[in-house]
Amino acid sequence: MTHLWVRAEQRPNEDRVGLTPEGAKALLSGGIKVTVEESSVRAIPLQGYIDAGCEIAAENSWPSAPADAIIFGLKELPEDGTPLPHRHIMFGHAFKGQHSGKALLDRFAAGGGTLYDLEYLVDEAGRRVAAFGYWAGYAGAAVTLKSWCAQQRGEICGPVGVYPGKDALLAELSAELKAVQADVPSAIVIGALGRVGTGAADLCEAMGITVTKWDMAETASGGPFPQILQHDLFLNCIFARPGTPVFVPAEALSAARRLTAIGDVACDPDSDYNPVPIYNQATSWEAPALRVASDPVMDVMAIDNLPSMLPVESSQDYAGQLLPSLLTLTDLKTGVWGRAEAKFREFVPA
Repeated sequence: MTHLWVRAEQRPNEDRVGLTPEGAKALLSGGIKVTVEESSVRAIPLQGYIDAGCEIAAENSWPSAPADAIIFGLKELPEDGTPLPHRHIMFGHAFKGQHSGKALLDRFAAGGGTLYDLEYLVDEAGRRVAAFGYWAGYAGAAVTLKSWCAQQRGEICGPVGVYPGKDALLAELSAELKAVQADVPSAIVIGALGRVGTGAADLCEAMGITVTKWDMAETASGGPFPQILQHDLFLNCIFARPGTPVFVPAEALSAARRLTAIGDVACDPDSDYNPVPIYNQATSWEAPALRVASDPVMDVMAIDNLPSMLPVESSQDYAGQLLPSLLTLTDLKTGVWGRAEAKFREFVPA
């Protein structure tokens, strides 16, 4: 019997999960055994999984799971160098030359396990079957707006954290905007037709912000794009790749501009194709904004796990997208799982 083992997340500020109790019940009905670890941080309570009929295991006990179990988590494993003999489903960040990714692949090679990277679960046309993009855009726009509000107070954005839901986030933002007693800022979103950009635009519109929405047609010229500098907020929602234009060049920092807060939701500062090459490091929950200019100010928000700020909504959304694929775990050699393993075998031959 196929056995899915849902592990507790061990990365700080990670409360999400890729399977809801409703999804677990569907898997059980489909003949898949489901074990769920206890978790001190998971946003969805354990009782729902118990009620669904899942077996429960101790937190972080996955290394001793049965050899045939498929270990399912979202974010990275502890970097302890131990061999990995199991099959794992997670975001590995291992196939783009990342240093930590090479170390992870070495662990799979040493243990004989397999990585089914969530980023590479794709359909026949190469489109990802599940993504957190919408809530990344939503939360990214929120933190960028918080950065702008902090600027109005003569400050830089302070720490951010987890919200019980989007209503709590919107209420907090409304209070901040009201307190600064400034005109509502304007925003421009690039990648507005995608999942990430849609989330960013929806947050802005929920706050009464006028949004200029650009996508491929508006950026096809390759730049420069002086219009971006005439907005208060700029939200980059497209991933860096060869041919991606530069949206905010270094000379923009000293140019006449209205722009003071950038949300690089795609957050790829190490890429050679970074479309916002005015910063070179990700920001964090503790220090969300990086000040890259002071006269006038310019702050960049580039947090790499934004959906974790809204773990309930983002978990439910993502789990719903992923469930149809999880229901096919009984056949790992075809479909999304076969394609994901083929990608893994490019780096770790059988």
